[in-house]
Amino acid sequence: MDFTFNEEQLALRDSVSRFLMNEAAPELLREIWETGGGRAPELRAKFAQQGVTALSVPEAYGGLGLADVDWALITEELGYYAIPDSLADTVYVATGLLCAVPEAESLRAQWLPGIAAGTARVSIEHPVNPWVADAHLADLVLAFRTEADGILELHALAGAGLARSAIGSIDGSRRLSVLAQQPLDASTRLLRGEAARTIAEATLDRATVAVAGQLVGLAQRMLDLSVDYAAQRKQFGRPIGSFQAVKHHLADVVTRIEFARPVLYRAALALQRNERDRAALVSHAKLACAEAAWTAARKGIQVHGASGYTWEVDLQMFMKRAWVLDAAWGDRGFHKARLGEALLRDDAPLGPAATLY
Repeated sequence: MDFTFNEEQLALRDSVSRFLMNEAAPELLREIWETGGGRAPELRAKFAQQGVTALSVPEAYGGLGLADVDWALITEELGYYAIPDSLADTVYVATGLLCAVPEAESLRAQWLPGIAAGTARVSIEHPVNPWVADAHLADLVLAFRTEADGILELHALAGAGLARSAIGSIDGSRRLSVLAQQPLDASTRLLRGEAARTIAEATLDRATVAVAGQLVGLAQRMLDLSVDYAAQRKQFGRPIGSFQAVKHHLADVVTRIEFARPVLYRAALALQRNERDRAALVSHAKLACAEAAWTAARKGIQVHGASGYTWEVDLQMFMKRAWVLDAAWGDRGFHKARLGEALLRDDAPLGPAATLY
């Protein structure tokens, strides 16, 4: 399978990368981690000026209407710079959810122009992901709730006034909350039953691909930081990067990243095509990308001589983001179980011919 991106996709990726290089320096990350809200409104405004907040919004609502494969590259950049903003949650995942619900036409007209303009934040509560990111700032919360009768429902809740409890996170710019499970009625309900379950599964897969892309970006950033450190730090009069043991550590990370990227792109393509084995491919991508990020963090700490844990070293911010995202939208146990279930089906498409179709 050819995973070559076209010139427009690569140009968009490069444009986002140049913007983040200037606007999301590690010094800014440290400042935002120490703020109460963990977010920088001025950074969100700059995203909007660059058109990043409009990428997934359909053209009819003022956006560019990009698809899942385009986002695979963008999420890598968001991870590489560990942006202190839940941009992918609102602009990619929540927008996809709103566009997939036939009954949400009035919500699309109300919220999508604001998302494109960078003035609206949307958070998602999901049974797999009960800790809701940025609920303290959300204008709208899209909540999947299992009612007392065991039936799943999707509700659209106004963010202001929602009762919530804050949850601590080692990633200083990821603010999590648990929403109070007060009874909900038909006035906020969008979907119920099988229709809600189908949308919930699609939302889980889209969010998981977004997280997997960020994990690959984080792995690449931690590798780059470790290579720079190994080139500058000297022992016995030589850069430590010249020693074979250090080279092996870094080569292990390169291998993990190179094996994870095509799996991510394959999952994004399956998501865009809504293929039958979409869930298994998405879980495979999450597992491969998480392993790349964990390897990059572990090897990075060793290359940095354990100083990578300390606040003064940039590596610790990217490492903590990777640890947190590893557990977001399903931990490794969840995705291993989902992948195992798909592989053990009697009609599971196995072997190289099935993998590279």
